[in-house]
Amino acid sequence: MLVYNSQTHAKQEFVPIEEGKVRMYACGPTVYDQIHVGNARTFLCFDVIRRYLIHKGYEVTFAQNLTDVDDKIINRANEQGRTSEEVAEEFSEAFIEQMRRFGIMDPDVRPRATQEIEAMQEMISLLIDQGHAYAPGNGDVYFSVRSDPDYGCVSGRNVDDLMVGARIEENEDKRDPLDFALWKAAKPGEPSWPSPWGEGRPGWHTECCAMIHRYLGTPIDIHGGGSDLSFPHHENEAAQAGCAWQAPLANVWMHTGMLMVDGEKMSKSLGNFHTLKEILDRYPACAVRLLMLQTHYRSPLDFSFERLDGVVGTTERLRACVRNLRWAADHCDGIPNPEALEAVAAARAEFERQMDDDFNTAGALAAIFDLVTRANTYLDEAGDAAARPCCTAAADAVEEMLGVLGIDLSCDDAGLPAELVGLAAELVGYDGADPQAACDALLAARAEARAAKDWGAADAIRDGIQGLGLVIEDTPAGARVHARE
Repeated sequence: MLVYNSQTHAKQEFVPIEEGKVRMYACGPTVYDQIHVGNARTFLCFDVIRRYLIHKGYEVTFAQNLTDVDDKIINRANEQGRTSEEVAEEFSEAFIEQMRRFGIMDPDVRPRATQEIEAMQEMISLLIDQGHAYAPGNGDVYFSVRSDPDYGCVSGRNVDDLMVGARIEENEDKRDPLDFALWKAAKPGEPSWPSPWGEGRPGWHTECCAMIHRYLGTPIDIHGGGSDLSFPHHENEAAQAGCAWQAPLANVWMHTGMLMVDGEKMSKSLGNFHTLKEILDRYPACAVRLLMLQTHYRSPLDFSFERLDGVVGTTERLRACVRNLRWAADHCDGIPNPEALEAVAAARAEFERQMDDDFNTAGALAAIFDLVTRANTYLDEAGDAAARPCCTAAADAVEEMLGVLGIDLSCDDAGLPAELVGLAAELVGYDGADPQAACDALLAARAEARAAKDWGAADAIRDGIQGLGLVIEDTPAGARVHARE
C-alpha cells in the first residue's frame, strides 16, 4: 500500500511502526462555532483513511483533539457576554453531533486541551531544561526555533527564508521573531492555570504535541490535517517533539487539499461560506460524502450545490441497483453466469488497487460505478432468468465497498412509507402494521384484479401507490415498488 508523505513529497510503501497496528492522529477543531464544509472535508478524508486501514486488517488507534481554549473562543465569549467555557462546551457538543450525522466514526481518544494542561507543562519544562525554550520573565514561554537544526523538516521551509517578512510585535520579549509561544501569560478575564512561569494558558501549537505523546507515544504512524496546517502548526509540533523526546512526531504526514465553492475560496465576505450543519439540514449525509470522495483527498475540491444536487440522484441510482439486485435474488432462480461473478471479483480487486494507491477514493468509486452499470445490464438482459448467487454477490459487493468509504445508502432511505398501511387497509382490507407486508398485499390484490380483468380495481391500487410518491415496476418475475428516482 502506497501513501503520500507530505514531508518527503513522495509516495512510499506504508510500513507501520508496530506490525499490524496503526497509531493515527488528526488535528481537531477550535470549538468557537459550527464547523464549515472545508473542515468537514478534512475530517471525512481521515475517517475514510482510518476505515480503509481497518478494512485491511490493521488495529487502528485514532486520536483527535478538541481545542477548547484559544483566542477565538475568548473573543466569541466576550462578544456574547458568556464565559469561554460555555462557548467551548456548546460547540464541542455541536461538533460531535455533526460528525455523527456525517457518518464520521468517533475517535478512540478525544482529549480536550483544558484537560491536558499538566502534560503540556511537563513538555514545556523538558524543552526549557534542554535549552530549546525560554521564559523571559513576563509569564510567557517561547520555543527557540533556531535551537532546532531540523526546523522546517515538515513544510520544507528554510529558517533564513522565513525571516523575510517576519513581523515583530510591540513590546516583544522574544529573542528571535521566529520563536513561538508555548505558554501565554494570563490576561484579565481570560481562562488561566497556575504554572512554574505564572498564571497562563497554553499556546496553540503546544497541545497536539503533548497529547499525541501522552496517548499514542512518539513517533506515531500518521499525523494528518488540512494543508493550511502544514506551516506553522505541524512544523511547530514536529519541532517540539523532536527536541523534547529526540524522536520524530510522525513517520507519515498527510494533508488534505483546500475546498473551494463554485471555483472560489470560501469566505463570509463572498457569501459562499457554508457550515456542515447547514448542508446536512438540506442534503443526506451519504450524498455529501459521495460528492467529496469523488475528488482525491490531496486535490482541491470544488464544492457546489449544483454538483450536490446531481450526486443526490447518483445515490438513488446506487440504492436502486442494490434494491433491484436484492429483489431479483429473492424472486429469480436462474443459472449462475460466470462472467457476472467475474465482474464482481474484478470490481472488488480494482477497488482495493485504487485505495492501495494513496487512498484514491475517486478511482475506488469508479470501480463501484462500473460494477453498478454491469449489474444493471445483467438484470436487464437476464430478466426472470437472473441467478440468485450473481445478484447477491453484486449487491453485497456494492454495499461493502461503499461501506468501507462510510457511505451507508440505508441511512437516508426511509424505506416504504407508513401510509401504505392505511392504503392497504382501505383498498384490500389489510389489517397489519408493516409497510412492506401492506405493499405485498396491495401488489397481490392488483395482480388478481389484472388477471380477472378488473381494471378499475387494478388502477385504483396503482394510483394509490403512485400517490405516495412510489413507482410500480412490472417485471417478468412480478411487480415491485420503489421510491420515484
